[in-house]
Amino acid sequence: MQPRNMSMSGVVDLAAVKAAQEAKAKAEQARAEAARQGGGPGAVSPADLVIDVDEAGFERDVLQRSTEVPVVIDFWAEWCEPCKQLSPVLEQLVVEYNGRLLLAKIDVDANQMLMQQFGVQGIPAVFAVVAGQALPLFQGAAGKEQIQQTLDQLVQVAEQRFGLTGLTVDPDAAPGAAQEAAQAVPAGPYDALLEAAVQALDAGDFGGAVQAYKNVLSDDPGNTEAKLGLAQAELLHRVQGLDPQQVRQDAAAKPADVPAQVAAADLDLVGGHVEDAFGRLIETVQRTAGDDRDAVRVRLLELFEVVGPDDPRVVAARRALARALF
Repeated sequence: MQPRNMSMSGVVDLAAVKAAQEAKAKAEQARAEAARQGGGPGAVSPADLVIDVDEAGFERDVLQRSTEVPVVIDFWAEWCEPCKQLSPVLEQLVVEYNGRLLLAKIDVDANQMLMQQFGVQGIPAVFAVVAGQALPLFQGAAGKEQIQQTLDQLVQVAEQRFGLTGLTVDPDAAPGAAQEAAQAVPAGPYDALLEAAVQALDAGDFGGAVQAYKNVLSDDPGNTEAKLGLAQAELLHRVQGLDPQQVRQDAAAKPADVPAQVAAADLDLVGGHVEDAFGRLIETVQRTAGDDRDAVRVRLLELFEVVGPDDPRVVAARRALARALF
């Protein structure tokens, strides 16, 4: 039942590097598929902005809906007195946002697995899911003004980074219609293959993940999720089994050695040191020529694919690469 983009093992470090770009691509794909199925989500009732969610409906009601609108999650319990103070404030604010947010209420006593997956240590605890990505917001009681500032930032991030503009609210819409429509949307043609790739990543079978993503791309070369996943899986496959200490010693001793530098750059990126990885390869481009230079350039472009073309670090590195080449 573990959500695809909330894997707690296997690719955590690298996921932090590229999660936003991958999630944005998934959101765009989901919106395109919804439009193809019949014009996307219709108007919702104000009553649909606050929903109770359990483990069985989490993927449908939270993960899938988060490709349309940021979903705020309120972890609560009946015995929790601070929850009884916080929950009405959250409900009121979400309704006031008029479709730019959705509130999912999760009873931790009945949904222990979800509580564990989110790493909830105490309640009340409030998270958000945006385009499939989990974001911790705050824990414990908070004032209305503080909560509103947090939600304002969430709405801004969702719109600017993921293009999520929210839902259309119609006071005359029938309550529950939006959830019924979501249940009727069929799974995409490659969902099983993509899920198999993610499971392979989580299990450390990076070669299997590479092949699973390639299977999708052989039929659908433009599949954005498969492209991003393949870049990630290939990187993890390359660094598997490397001795980090030896790789870094070789790179320090041989600044113009292409295999040594590209291996060190791979390790930099997997460790989340994005700018170090890019800078290392750009410097290597400046030191090399011919086929060696081209090999470094190609690897750098592959790492750009992992991080995502819209990331400011990629944009800056592309400019630096152009200066180094020309």
